[in-house]
Amino acid sequence: MRKILLAICLILCAPKVFSQQFSHYNTGTVYESFENPSVQTFTPDSSRQYAFNLFIPNISGNLYITGNSQSSLKSRFFNGSYDNTQLKIDKGAFNQINANVNVYLIMFKAFTNLSSNGEIGFSVQTRGESRGVYTDESVAIFNGPGAFAKDHYDNIFNNALSYQTYNQVSFSYSEKINKKFALGIKLSALMGIQYQKLTINQSSIDFDRINDNALLGLSGKYYLNYTPGPFGGSDLLPTFRNPGASISIGTTLRTADNFILQGNLKDLGFIKWASRSGTYTFNTQDTLQGLSSFNRENNIYLTTRKMIRTGAKFGSFVTPTNGKIELSANKKYWLDYDKKFRYSPTIIASKELFYNGFTIAMVNPVSYKNITVSATSSYDQYKIFNMGGQFMVKSSNAEFFIGSERLLQTGNFIRAGMGNNAQINKNGAYSGADIFLGFSLKFGSVIEHPMNASHIPMADGKGFFSTLWGRIFKHGE
Repeated sequence: MRKILLAICLILCAPKVFSQQFSHYNTGTVYESFENPSVQTFTPDSSRQYAFNLFIPNISGNLYITGNSQSSLKSRFFNGSYDNTQLKIDKGAFNQINANVNVYLIMFKAFTNLSSNGEIGFSVQTRGESRGVYTDESVAIFNGPGAFAKDHYDNIFNNALSYQTYNQVSFSYSEKINKKFALGIKLSALMGIQYQKLTINQSSIDFDRINDNALLGLSGKYYLNYTPGPFGGSDLLPTFRNPGASISIGTTLRTADNFILQGNLKDLGFIKWASRSGTYTFNTQDTLQGLSSFNRENNIYLTTRKMIRTGAKFGSFVTPTNGKIELSANKKYWLDYDKKFRYSPTIIASKELFYNGFTIAMVNPVSYKNITVSATSSYDQYKIFNMGGQFMVKSSNAEFFIGSERLLQTGNFIRAGMGNNAQINKNGAYSGADIFLGFSLKFGSVIEHPMNASHIPMADGKGFFSTLWGRIFKHGE
């Protein structure tokens, strides 16, 4: 049980991450309305006026690793020792690590306008983004010199790794411009928590096996944001030490043949890290001691940490958030004459703006009354095919969902956490896990059209976007 909890903590708490989540497209959840800003959350004449997550976190977390190091890292994490039998030394073998965590701590939305289905929202979330490329040798060295047949190697530790975490406070607004077109925007203030980026361009190592040492040489660049004192829990709290901003814009178009097309520009933003942050341009050598000792991992970490923190220059720098552009198409079909079973497939294309990430996904939800079961498939630029699923219970005034976009790998990861050696020692297309879950509830007065109202209804004038649209194009609906 303890190993299972460790595995879950790695998925949800590690701030070193990349992921895509597609299962929520066209579900109309509160979560989706903050991720895809043009999506409508409320249904007049059935929904209540306000939606809130009651401070219950809505979580999305993902971690995956490709390459030969999968079994080495899993065996170290779950069994406490390295299985380096599948690593290839001096063969130019690389591994990819990607991970992401997105936790909505507060989600609040209010319905404001019947004429335009206007909605405003407020959210507080914590996010982490990470990616990296590292060599087989960078893992092998932590188990001592045994895997290295030669005494001298060049450029076997040339790695590139980065991650950043930040808090995000957002305001969102959406409305239907007319019967076919909806527009939404999400404006966010960002507060950076931590940023690190390491790029090693040149490296060398000379083993001294008699003395159980090695002379390590590294050259490259390292970025580290300023933190007053050792990094601790208090650094997770929002501050204005590392300010930033981002914007998301979403559009929804219903065509004449009832296709629903969405276009989303997501999380386009930046963070300006404090002026006391460090940029280290290092080109140095140092000795790794006790490579066969019990403390070898700690010795390697501390020596390497000291080396990459040389050649310091202090000053502010700016980093982008992981912005994306996504396009999707959806259509609903009834599977029976009584219209109890509904199938609503969505195809999605997602492209990262500042990196090479590109993913195509297909979401296949089948709904019966308030219950929806979805199957999701995706294929990305790393030629990785994923299968996932989601279970959702959603009524007009309550919603709960849980799922994974990588069901098979998540199951295998949990089995590895339970001590299954076959899964621990397995190198597949990738190893990792993915999980998301959430909840929200609507309360307040029922939103009613004037003809159905049992009390004095809310204002029925045009919304801000509708008024602006009419002035630009000289017409409105």
